[in-house]
Amino acid sequence: MDSSRYVNNFVLELFLRTINIKMKASVSKMYGTPDVFKIEEVTKPIPKHNEVLVRVYAATVTGSDIMMRIGKPYVGRLYLGLSKPKTTILGFDFAGQIVETGKNVTSFNVGDKVFGGTTALGCYAEYTCVNVDDVIATIPENINYQSAAPVSGSAITVMNFLKGLAKIKAGDTLLINGASGSLGTYAVQIAKHFGAVVTGVCSSKNMKMVKNLGADFVIDYTNQDFTKNGKQYDILFDTTGKITFSSCKNSLTKKGIFLSSVVSFPLLLQMMITSLFGKKKVKSSSTGMLSTKVRLNYFMELKELLEAEKIKTVIDTSYPLSQMSEAHKYVEKGHKKGNVVIETNTNYQLS
Repeated sequence: MDSSRYVNNFVLELFLRTINIKMKASVSKMYGTPDVFKIEEVTKPIPKHNEVLVRVYAATVTGSDIMMRIGKPYVGRLYLGLSKPKTTILGFDFAGQIVETGKNVTSFNVGDKVFGGTTALGCYAEYTCVNVDDVIATIPENINYQSAAPVSGSAITVMNFLKGLAKIKAGDTLLINGASGSLGTYAVQIAKHFGAVVTGVCSSKNMKMVKNLGADFVIDYTNQDFTKNGKQYDILFDTTGKITFSSCKNSLTKKGIFLSSVVSFPLLLQMMITSLFGKKKVKSSSTGMLSTKVRLNYFMELKELLEAEKIKTVIDTSYPLSQMSEAHKYVEKGHKKGNVVIETNTNYQLS
């Protein structure tokens, strides 16, 4: 081999290595509006001994992602970073394929299609590293990446609230405020799986969808105020944070439970008061703060329901990674039906 050819091959190899260690990610280096997101080329992560490197094909945008992007409530900044995010690549939930494993990994193999969620974040990217002891499992053969991605966030949250907090059981009457959203669509199906009698509250345009998911009754909130119809429920699950315990206290049975997925100071105060006085209770929880074991148990139960086609993921729309800002803007409007999915791809330009 002559020297010029050797040099050319060497340069080509270096170039290929450079490409291989880079990936595209949606990066946010400050708190603020959806416009903080920028597509950048960053170093592709290397899995540690107990991690797998996942090529992310789908991620999600949820209310939790929005709160992390804006850094509110401010107490969350104790974890996220006081003045700016410590982690610049957000995203809890993922679905993708394993492309590399750490040397101690025996439970997964390269090529496995997996889904799950990681509190380490980093899913708004082409690749992310996930600890095999975190919430991760192989994807059921009957669902695709887009349908798999939201399960570890929205569906686990619903399991935590209905099964964990409310101890839902067959025959319970449940009202879901926001039944057409990411939490609500899972809640209708999961509640029916447990044998509850479900009433969904949504807008008129989403009533048919909620009914098709299994709701026994559907209320159009634009035409009827459920707090004034005289009916009572064992469990009232507010997935939107737009109603209060005080406003719907009379809609609960004597030992009814009010659940809210959106934590606020007034809600925390009501939780403290009702824990000490009265039979009607206010409950909430930060699902991401549960132990990995608890979240993984919920996750594996959900996987079985997906495999048995007892539940399904409702997807409103999907956006490419390059349109992260648009995806967040859409979710913030509060009118999505089901889940919003981010699909990573290479058909975009760096901004």
